[in-house]
Amino acid sequence: MAIPEKYRVWIEARKRHHLSHAQVQMARELGFNPKKLGRIDNHKQEPWKDPLPVFIQDLYFER
Repeated sequence: MAIPEKYRVWIEARKRHHLSHAQVQMARELGFNPKKLGRIDNHKQEPWKDPLPVFIQDLYFER
């Protein structure tokens, strides 16, 4: 039983960006593109940015 591609990209993004299942669900509901999460992730080079999990949660609860 193979995992569909639309879910496989979210599984890979979850592992790559260290997100929880709930954060992935929030990102999906917000309409994020899993292939572009690296652009909004904080690579510790931009101290004004929140870490990606915090950013997703803040946007979700604000909405």
